[in-house]
Amino acid sequence: MEILHINSYYSGSHFYKNFYDKQVELGLSIDVYVPINKSISVKNKDFGDFTKISRNHSKGDRFLFHLKHKKIYKDITQNYITKKYDIIHAHSLFSNGYIAYRLKEKYGIPYIVTVRNTDVNTFFKKMIHLRKLGLKILHNADKVIFLSQSYKDQVLNRYVPEKYKIKINKKISIIPNGIDDYWFCNLNKPKKLSKETELKLLYIGAINKNKNIITTMEVVKNLTNKGMKIEFTAVGKIEDKKIFNLIKDYQFFKYIPPKPKEELIEIYRSNDIFIMPSIRESFGLVYAEAMSQGLPIIYTKNQGFDNQFENGVNGYSIDPMSVNDISNKIIEINQKYEAISLNVINNVEKFKWVKISAEYSEIYRDILTTSKK
Repeated sequence: MEILHINSYYSGSHFYKNFYDKQVELGLSIDVYVPINKSISVKNKDFGDFTKISRNHSKGDRFLFHLKHKKIYKDITQNYITKKYDIIHAHSLFSNGYIAYRLKEKYGIPYIVTVRNTDVNTFFKKMIHLRKLGLKILHNADKVIFLSQSYKDQVLNRYVPEKYKIKINKKISIIPNGIDDYWFCNLNKPKKLSKETELKLLYIGAINKNKNIITTMEVVKNLTNKGMKIEFTAVGKIEDKKIFNLIKDYQFFKYIPPKPKEELIEIYRSNDIFIMPSIRESFGLVYAEAMSQGLPIIYTKNQGFDNQFENGVNGYSIDPMSVNDISNKIIEINQKYEAISLNVINNVEKFKWVKISAEYSEIYRDILTTSKK
C-alpha cells in the first residue's frame, strides 16, 4: 500500500515523525510532501527519508488561497508520480485537503482528510468565501478525521447544511494525536498529594495571549485568598513580552525556559496539577504528557482535548475565562487527587502512536477495499 501524505505543518510540528515512523514499521510505503513558503527557515531535523520539504510559494501568497494552492498543486504533480499512490492523506481540511481533492478529481485517488484547529477557527469561522470549498472537500473525502468530538460537533452543527450531515457524519472518525514513546518508556506511578506543602500547578507551552496565562494567574490569586498555598510554574518560550512582564514578579510564580523532554519529565513529576486554559487548542500534546507522569489536568471546554474522556475522570474541562470555574475545578481535584492520578496513568495509553497508526492502517485498508468494489 502506497500512501502520499500532504502535510504543510510538518516542518514546524516534528511530532508527526512518530506517526510516520510507525507507519513504516507497519509495512506501509509512504511519501510525505511538505509545501512551505520560501521565507520559512527549517532547522536541521530528521524528517525521515520519506519526506520532501518543498519551498514553492511566497509568504504573501497565503492571502490569495487559489493562487497559493495553484502553485502547490503544480509543484506536487511535478515532483511526484501521483497516480501511483493508493491513498492520499491530507493533514488539514482546507490547505492540504484542497490539493488532495484536486488529485482525486484528476486521478481518482481516494483521500482521507484531518480537520485541524486552523480549519475550524480560521477558515470556517472567518473565511466565509471559502466555506463552500471546505464543504466540497468534506463531501468528496473518503474519510474525515477529527482530533476531538468537540471540533466534530462544531463543524457539523455550525457549517454543514442539514442535507449533507448524515453523509458526512458517516465518514467521520475521531482519532487523537499521540505522544512520543519516551513518555511511555518512563511512565510514572500514580502520585500522592502532600497536605502540608504548597499545591504545585504547572503549565508548559508558549507564553502568549492564546494560552491565557493571565487568567491562570488570577486563579492562583483567587485560591490564595481562600487560604490555599499555591506555587505556579510556567515552562516555555516567551512569545509575548508584555504578558510575561505582567506576571514575572509575583512571588508564587516561577518561570523556566524551554527544556528538552529529558528535563521536562522531572519538572512534570515535581508538580501536582497541569493547567492550560487555552482560548483555542487543536489538541494539546502536553495534556497527554502530563497524564503520563500522573498529573490531573485542567483543559478548555469545547476545544481539542475536551471529550477525549468523560469529564472528571482525568481532570476537568473549564470555561477558560472564568476564574471561579477554574478555581472550583482545582479544589475538586485536590479533594480526590489520588483517584484522578491513578486514572490518568491508566488512561494515557490511548495516546500511543503504535495504536493510533494501526487504526489509520485499518482505515486505509477499508478505503481501498471499498474503492475496488
